[in-house]
Amino acid sequence: MRRFLLHSWILIFSVSLAAFSQSKTTKPFVIGVIEELYSNELQEKRHLNIYLPEGYSPDSAALYPVIYLLDGSTDEDFIHVSGLVQFYNFPWIDVLPKSIVVGITNRDRKRDFTYPTTIEKDKKDFPTTGGSSQFISFLEKELQPYIQKNYKVSNSKMLIGQSLGGLLATEILFKKPSMFDQYIIVSPSLWWDKESLLKLSPVAITQPTKVIVAVGKEGRIMERDAKKLYQFLKHQDSAQLKVGFDYLKNKNHATIYHQALANAFMLLKAL
Repeated sequence: MRRFLLHSWILIFSVSLAAFSQSKTTKPFVIGVIEELYSNELQEKRHLNIYLPEGYSPDSAALYPVIYLLDGSTDEDFIHVSGLVQFYNFPWIDVLPKSIVVGITNRDRKRDFTYPTTIEKDKKDFPTTGGSSQFISFLEKELQPYIQKNYKVSNSKMLIGQSLGGLLATEILFKKPSMFDQYIIVSPSLWWDKESLLKLSPVAITQPTKVIVAVGKEGRIMERDAKKLYQFLKHQDSAQLKVGFDYLKNKNHATIYHQALANAFMLLKAL
């Protein structure tokens, strides 16, 4: 009898488990696609994480702004920035339009985000640095045309960068400002090469352009340079340029990014 009862219990449990297993359905949770692009400019393959907004369809007539995100790997800033973009384009929030986010994954950010330095110690400590011109060419000549060809995009293009990424964003703003019409520059490493970038005469801005500069409690040099960049841009003789500044006194270099972007999206809308 015990054996019969035990077998009966096992049978009932097995049937129940099978029923539960059959009733459970799973499917991937997908927010976009991963693309691989070979760059002739960089002579290497680059990977892109691309967030597509709700309702995106290649067959639709709708066109979407593009947010180009430096440090766009999944273990860097792609996921939290894409979530923030989604949140801010909810109709009851209405800070951002529905947008495509192109996260550019890193291979060597010290190489890609820096121009050549005259500082011997930096050359020794970071021997691969100085490749920003090639990376900028990759963005301009390969990545942007690729996105424009393969996705339903409008003419609006935003660039987001922090730290060395902020240095690169500033370099593009100074040298090729028309590549993007909106820039969010967070904690830029403008100390690079004894602040030589801040000594350049920037290319004139000839299209409507918005720039947000943000910095936290990050030390005298970084705070000073970020404010110097803002003041420099603010006093440019250009009716096409609008600039905002955000000082996050309760954030440091590690914690500033997400809150700075949340604030920057609202500041851009207000400019």
